[in-house]
Amino acid sequence: MKKSMLSIFMMILSLSVVSAFQFEQLIKPAETKNVKIKQFEDDGLAHYSYAIHVEGEMYLIDPGRNPQPYYDYARSQGAKIVGVIETHPHADFVSSHLEIHKTTGATIYVSKLVDAGYPHQTFDEGDVIQLSHNVKLKAIFTPGHSPDGISILLEENGKDVAVFTGDTLFIGDVGRPDLRESAGSIMTKREELARMMYKSTREKLMVLDDDVSVYPAHGAGSLCGKAMSDANTSTIGAEKLTNYALQEMSEEEFVALLLLDQPFIPKYFPYNVGVNKEGAEFYQKALNTVPRLTNNFRTDESAIIIDGRKQGDFKNSHIPGAINVMNGAKFETWLGSIIAPNTSYYLVADNDENLEELIVKTAKIGYEPFIKGAFVYTETDGDKMSFFDKEEFDKNPEAFTIIDIRNVGEYADGKVFETAINIPLSELKDRTEEIPTDKPIVVHCGTGYRSAAGSSIIHNALKNTEVLDMSSFIIEYKEN
Repeated sequence: MKKSMLSIFMMILSLSVVSAFQFEQLIKPAETKNVKIKQFEDDGLAHYSYAIHVEGEMYLIDPGRNPQPYYDYARSQGAKIVGVIETHPHADFVSSHLEIHKTTGATIYVSKLVDAGYPHQTFDEGDVIQLSHNVKLKAIFTPGHSPDGISILLEENGKDVAVFTGDTLFIGDVGRPDLRESAGSIMTKREELARMMYKSTREKLMVLDDDVSVYPAHGAGSLCGKAMSDANTSTIGAEKLTNYALQEMSEEEFVALLLLDQPFIPKYFPYNVGVNKEGAEFYQKALNTVPRLTNNFRTDESAIIIDGRKQGDFKNSHIPGAINVMNGAKFETWLGSIIAPNTSYYLVADNDENLEELIVKTAKIGYEPFIKGAFVYTETDGDKMSFFDKEEFDKNPEAFTIIDIRNVGEYADGKVFETAINIPLSELKDRTEEIPTDKPIVVHCGTGYRSAAGSSIIHNALKNTEVLDMSSFIIEYKEN
């Protein structure tokens, strides 16, 4: 494996000899003349979806939970949504494909291997959707991330101009192969999926012309891959040149490399595959069914409470037992990583506007049916937590038990404190008994966002031990 990693590193290093002109030619995409492509982005889930329209008709690819942005865009373009294409049953978000079908009459296209539980037209290798006399969409079977995954090739005037790769090919990466071992109509071992990915990239995607634009379903920050670029589009030529997974290597080397250091799998991922396979409830109806409760509602003592307020407000006063998953860019991911599907919980915010925003975020991952009640919390005499004192900590770090809740891969890339105990946040709720209680406990992550949740979980479990959240101070320690 070391030899493989070294050879890959040398291959990527050798790319620096490519001239700026050559690289510019490889990243220059083919032009479309009569086709409009619109990319939609959901920052919280690092999700990209697409609208393709020609001559007043629009097709959507991998739409998110809320269909309204697609309706608004279609209206602004004077176009009718006539088709929705799902590249695979997504694990990290809930799609609105069924709602769009029921609302607009649009046909849903998906691989027959999905065994979808909603009305659909199968769309598999060699199948074509004719958009106009000179524009067509073609299905390419590209398993690897999932055993039922397809990519969609856009052809105009007989030339391939763009490919929508779903979770098969990302910018700078390929999809992880370990999410379908226990989910979906086809369950496949990660090693087998990794081998499928090798063939899909080499035999289906890398053979396309260099100027074919690449439009993936995810970008940097998604847990569907491990090394995605911040870029939102690319070309086949640029990916062949710069994507570590597309460099020359044997199938065995590829499998070993792809399986190495994949991130953890959030608890909600298998659940979302199932939801997407059958189709979700209408978005607005789902939001409306969440019980809104009176301010400062009294929950039962055993209730699970997700408090989305800022960490300072939480530490000053919160409901005993609450978990502080702050309303931030990754709220959805960490909610679905800490709380298992079908677990009832209360949702708390500091005002009505933020409460509605949190409810919307839960719906993106299909967690809105599990909300027992949502309410605003403003009390000041609740449970409290101590604040981290950097000056006191720096005097004697050995006087504290340090818990590093970063993911295993992050921890392996470098410890911040030599004596720290690594328990990833996704596992913390089930592993608090491993934490020593003879000293005050300091919790840190990578930037200060996750440590709010981590410190609150430990605070709840180890009630007689002082627990401190290092929060954003960790950035100073990482820089030193």
